[in-house]
Amino acid sequence: MTTPKTPAAASASTGLLIILLCAMGAGPLFNYGVSVSSALIIEELGISAGQIGFIVTVVFAAAAVSSMWLGNLADKISVRAQMLFIFLGTAIALVVAAFAHSYWLLLIAAVLAGPAQAISNPTTNRVIIRAVPLAKRTGWIGIKQSGVQASQLFSGLFFPAVALALGWTGAALGGAVVCVLLWLISLKYVPSPAQLARRKSTMPEPEPPEVTVDTGKISTVGTKDKLPAIVYFFAAIAMLSGMGMQATNVYLPLFAVQELNFSLVLGGVATAVSGIIGVVSRIAWSRRMQAGAEPSRLLMIISAGALLGVFAFLGATLWQQPALVWVGAALHGVTVFGANVVINAGLLRVVPSHKIGAASGLNSMGMYTGFALGPLIMGLLHDVTHSFATGWLFVGLSYLLCGVVTVVLYRRTIAKENRS
Repeated sequence: MTTPKTPAAASASTGLLIILLCAMGAGPLFNYGVSVSSALIIEELGISAGQIGFIVTVVFAAAAVSSMWLGNLADKISVRAQMLFIFLGTAIALVVAAFAHSYWLLLIAAVLAGPAQAISNPTTNRVIIRAVPLAKRTGWIGIKQSGVQASQLFSGLFFPAVALALGWTGAALGGAVVCVLLWLISLKYVPSPAQLARRKSTMPEPEPPEVTVDTGKISTVGTKDKLPAIVYFFAAIAMLSGMGMQATNVYLPLFAVQELNFSLVLGGVATAVSGIIGVVSRIAWSRRMQAGAEPSRLLMIISAGALLGVFAFLGATLWQQPALVWVGAALHGVTVFGANVVINAGLLRVVPSHKIGAASGLNSMGMYTGFALGPLIMGLLHDVTHSFATGWLFVGLSYLLCGVVTVVLYRRTIAKENRS
């Protein structure tokens, strides 16, 4: 005789986890598609490397501007409506980009792509906090966050290969079809509002009005209305790490093609390598969080490792050593991709479920601000200096500042420990 599943067990299925991973990966398809096809797009439209960076800047500026509103919206509308917003929003952006025979149409597509990415973290965090048992949440965070790197892996292999055969139009339309198919599949696995309500009433998990991170455990502080101060630290760290991460994501393929004479496909493979390693590393970072690690300690390690990756890219361009591109790509995947996992897992520790959308929206605003600034500044530096070296120095500075903020957060946490 089999034991009937509880609503929590039924809703927290493997299929749902895969859909959450895909929801995180759908939005970045536009950015990664543009990035790994950048050499081809530059040739077709006659634009500069800086203008490629500005396309991605527009994506994330749109995401940053809309993230707070969308974060609050995620606490109010159904998850299925949000999945429609994510998958079809990205598909529409890719269709517009497919037929963009001018730079301005690509910028319009970028504006459409931004909000679809902005709501992905609030949506997926909300599903996890309401449909997944407490013991499994951190593990789910790590896996669903790795969807962004799964998207990077897919894009690095898919877009250059299809673009060489069918052009940018065929590659972008192919990406749009993938998004529509994923949305149709999501209808089977994403819980309805009634299912989420049954899960909450059957397995209530009392939570404090507000919580804060101490040594990795939950303790009560504050009031109902304000977010814990650590949420703002997380947003600052997300912004600084995001600047370097997205500058690297956007320009790594073009850097490899232009300065190390990689082919378009091999430049895409360099991005795919980061994606493969990033998927594994995000799961590994989530396990460290699940084991009770203090977020600021992990974020310090991530910042230091990301700096080593920057040194590898600098060495590759200064000494013309292609092998260092692969070293840098690997370090990029191992380290900075884990920051968002640690931050989002930390948010689930410090924020009650009724405020998770707002907290995720604030974090997303910081992250997307960094995502917008990183490619813009690196692109401008390249256009001015005609070299990627100054851009890599900028990326290194962003990681250095990120490390400084994490040290401040760590010392603040230790001081609270000593007082308690």
